[in-house]
Amino acid sequence: MLMNSSSPIGIFDSGIGGLTVLKEIFSKLPHEHTIYLGDTARVPYGIRSPETVTRYSFENTRFLSARQIKILIIACNTASSVSLDAVREHFPVSVVGVIEPGAKAAAAATQNKKVGVIGTEATVKSNSYTRAIHAIDESIAVFSVPCPLFVPIVEEGWTDDRITEMVAERYLSAIREKGIDTLVLGCTHYPLLKPVLTKVMGSSVRLIDSAIETARQIRDTLTSLSLLNGSSGPARHEFFVTDSPDKFLSVGERFLGRKIEHIEMTKLEMEV
Repeated sequence: MLMNSSSPIGIFDSGIGGLTVLKEIFSKLPHEHTIYLGDTARVPYGIRSPETVTRYSFENTRFLSARQIKILIIACNTASSVSLDAVREHFPVSVVGVIEPGAKAAAAATQNKKVGVIGTEATVKSNSYTRAIHAIDESIAVFSVPCPLFVPIVEEGWTDDRITEMVAERYLSAIREKGIDTLVLGCTHYPLLKPVLTKVMGSSVRLIDSAIETARQIRDTLTSLSLLNGSSGPARHEFFVTDSPDKFLSVGERFLGRKIEHIEMTKLEMEV
């Protein structure tokens, strides 16, 4: 695979949630070129079988690898949970998921060794955060709860709404009662709900944003590989989706806080 320091960072997600990771890349690595793929025709991944999610991940990775990326971010907690190892094994590119960075930050942050994790059904069922946290410190108690309504709520733009607060209270009351001091936002949509989550959980609970932690790991990995882009010129940012870009544009620009200038609809090469 041909790559150098000016090659782009490749990012894929099942839809728009991974844009929270991309936003942190913009902030921490402003000179890096990026290519983002949102598999909007097949969202959500959280209700799919592990085999199906892995197949989708391979197709997404193949699409981005053909564009000579220098590193790949699986910016989807579900895909990171079930397909990260398989993608690493089958493709000759450095791959970073969003589970490990979040788990490391949670293990470092907790003072009372009680951590909560919220995510999609698939992410919670996979126990990927529990395994990753216990690999660091097995004495940490991990309490996980699926919050499937949070994704459509965020995509509707109801991030500061009484309905959202009621849903959050319903989901989170049980783990709040466990006395956790750290809560991992195990879905890339969830950072947009930070004000509501803080209101429901209390200001003493530390929120771990995997998007921020993943961007930090990307910076560290590119530094160690001597692949940071040394150019100070303007960075190029390309966006691809697998379904109509209309909703992606309207919601995505809200996620990023900036205009999306270049977006194309594409068909992925299916595995045979």
